[in-house]
Amino acid sequence: MKQEGKTTRKTKTGVVVSNKMQKTAVVRVERTIKHPIYGKVIKRAKKYYAHNENNDLQIGDEVVITETRPFSKLKRWRIVEKEKA
Repeated sequence: MKQEGKTTRKTKTGVVVSNKMQKTAVVRVERTIKHPIYGKVIKRAKKYYAHNENNDLQIGDEVVITETRPFSKLKRWRIVEKEKA
């Protein structure tokens, strides 16, 4: 059978922590999880390398990133939009 339409890609919201590379920004995405034994809510964070075509982002900007084809060895995400700070 043939699939109709495109599949939905994962999106995440994070904060730019580095913009020193050309056309790349490092985005820190935080999530909260509940500890399996103690029940305490814990923050976990991960950094993603995201493609930034215009190099117009500053450190501290909130952005939305989405999955995309591999741009390089580490870049698998693309910046979709800058959220209002």
